[in-house]
Amino acid sequence: MAEPQHTRADPIEQGAYARIHGRPRDACPYPQDSEERMAWLEGFDGKPRERALDLPLAAA
Repeated sequence: MAEPQHTRADPIEQGAYARIHGRPRDACPYPQDSEERMAWLEGFDGKPRERALDLPLAAA
């Protein structure tokens, strides 16, 4: 029997697991605009989400 998705702690792994098992992208269980939802969708899509680069501080 397949392992339920909610037993996986990492939202990225949950999203990848959902995709592999044919679940739709809108099956994400996390609230809109939450960090967990963004991570879940990152795992589902199979690519890192775009993040701002850590740029060095400009000298004054």
